Amino acid sequence: MSHTKQKVGFATHITAGGIAGMAEALTCQPLDTIKVRMQLSKSGLRPGTKPRGFIATGVQIVKRETPLALYKGLGAVLSGIIPKMAIRFAAFETYKNGLADKETGKTSTGMVFVAGLGAGVSEAVAVVTPMEVVKIRLQAQQHSLADPLEIPRYRNAAHAVYTIVREEGVSALYRGVSLTALRQATNQGANFTAYQEIKKLALRLQPDLPDLPSYQHMLIGLISGAMGPFSNAPIDTIKTRLQKMPAVPGETAWTRIAKIAGEMWRQEGFKSFYKGITPRVLRVAPGQAIVFAVYERVRKVIETVQAEEQDTYSE
Repeated sequence: MSHTKQKVGFATHITAGGIAGMAEALTCQPLDTIKVRMQLSKSGLRPGTKPRGFIATGVQIVKRETPLALYKGLGAVLSGIIPKMAIRFAAFETYKNGLADKETGKTSTGMVFVAGLGAGVSEAVAVVTPMEVVKIRLQAQQHSLADPLEIPRYRNAAHAVYTIVREEGVSALYRGVSLTALRQATNQGANFTAYQEIKKLALRLQPDLPDLPSYQHMLIGLISGAMGPFSNAPIDTIKTRLQKMPAVPGETAWTRIAKIAGEMWRQEGFKSFYKGITPRVLRVAPGQAIVFAVYERVRKVIETVQAEEQDTYSE
């Protein structure tokens, strides 16, 4: 009976990544809605007033629009996050294996970072940009879910896609793709590098363990997940405002980006570029903790099942 460890297949990364993404979305969506509202908010512009904080924003949403409003855009997120996470993990493992040393089969820390950058760009272009355009349009709507007479512009994710494409064209779904790709690339470069390095350190410190327990995967994911938001918060805030705006004829994407950044600097100051950083970190870091813990667990289950099947056929 053979117990040789098999190389993890592409389908395993796709499946484990997709399930991990769904778990993250269901858990962390309220924090993302609060983050988007904070980034779009112009509160604090009047002299003597302060920008509305994380808790105050959440309370306002619940009071004005009911607790379910914290899950606005969930349909768009679920329809996008499953393929997003599948692409992220599959792309990362593919790039990492392609960048490995031909003789040793090991990938250096620098190449792990490059693989993370590649995975971030891949998911941004394939899934994240259109998903976020739709999600942000839905989250920006400040209508009460308790009042049936208060009809929103976009009823759900499918209706939002239809309306955006009909009124603004397919290209509107890719508004902010350059900023999204830059944000996702830096996020995943930092995220995967930190995760892989801390995981290797944890295994070295615990040589008797064949694999790390789930709580350690979760803790490492929490730490690695916090890296990205602090490094690229201004990119994320500008991207959010860009994706909410309809296109202006004759104005290029980079002109709009420069215009948004200039207005934020002049009217709201340096701190405006870090609006929503608290809910973003509170969403992304625990989100990555959930993603990595679920991904590692699902991957292990699939590998175990595959190994048992192979042993059965080899007997």
